[in-house]
Amino acid sequence: MHLDPGGIIAWIVVGLVAGWLAGVVMKGGGFGLIGDIVVGLIGAFVGGLVFSVITGGGSAGFWGSIVVAFIGAIILIAIIRALPGRSPV
Repeated sequence: MHLDPGGIIAWIVVGLVAGWLAGVVMKGGGFGLIGDIVVGLIGAFVGGLVFSVITGGGSAGFWGSIVVAFIGAIILIAIIRALPGRSPV
C-alpha cells in the first residue's frame, strides 16, 4: 500500500498520532513525544507491508495513512511485548 500523506511534517504528524493512539489502546499510555513518533513511523512501515499483502497496493491518503500506521504500531507493540527477555513497552 502506498502511503502518501505529504511531506516530512505530515509523516511526523502521522507517526505521532498513530504512536500515541497505539500506546493508549495497548494500555501503555504513550511513549513520550519522540517514542510515539518512532513507534508510529515504524508502525506505518509494518502496516504498509501488511496492507500491501492484503490489498495488493493502493493509496490511503492522509487519514488512511493514520489508520494503517495505527494498526501497524499495534502489531509492532504486540510483537515487542511477545519477545522473551524484553521489558514491557
